[in-house]
Amino acid sequence: MAEHPLDRPVWASLTGGHARLAVGTGPARRYDPEVNVFAGTRDESPESLEALGALVGPGEQVVLLQVPRPSVPHGLVVRREALGVQLVALDPVVPEPGDDERVVDLGPDDAADMVALAALTEPGPFLAGTHRMGRFVGIRERGCLVAMAGERMRPPGFVEVSGVCTHPDVQGRGYARRLSRLVAARAAAEGSTAFLHAWATNVAALALYESLGFVRRTEVEVAVIGRD
Repeated sequence: MAEHPLDRPVWASLTGGHARLAVGTGPARRYDPEVNVFAGTRDESPESLEALGALVGPGEQVVLLQVPRPSVPHGLVVRREALGVQLVALDPVVPEPGDDERVVDLGPDDAADMVALAALTEPGPFLAGTHRMGRFVGIRERGCLVAMAGERMRPPGFVEVSGVCTHPDVQGRGYARRLSRLVAARAAAEGSTAFLHAWATNVAALALYESLGFVRRTEVEVAVIGRD
């Protein structure tokens, strides 16, 4: 039986909607290092693992995110492992009535502020070029970016909601909920199914996403691997 594209969302994205951001042409791909740290393989075959190992240079590391337990290529070591949860919006998410007029689209000119907010709140890997993965929205207060959410991986037919974070000074105002809902609604409007990932231990995030209509599809394995 063929794997579901969300079982290997990185591979499905880098051979699908994000092919333009991929490094590698064989049975393993990684994102442009300026865009993100994720890598994926077609399967766990020796050929795929060899191709993955060739994409990781000395001192580099990549992140694997998939349902099957990742295998580690020869010469690379596991630096961290964790369990995540993958959720999918089985029914299209609709925008929240009366969207806040302060919600703005973010782009290259906002990249430094986006990286700074992500560094403070740690929503997941976020680099200077991560905004190139899709559309991002945010809320500013007194000129400061205090909340954002956007699109990350794009397997065929799906859009990942990611980069959801709120500055500690403004938490509790519903910004994460509003922005996540808007990103998911945009995905539905284009005919795609929204999905997302959260750490299995992040009870608050899981509760938020489930309240928006996302349902748990499966657990995912996350492994940071690198070469010394």
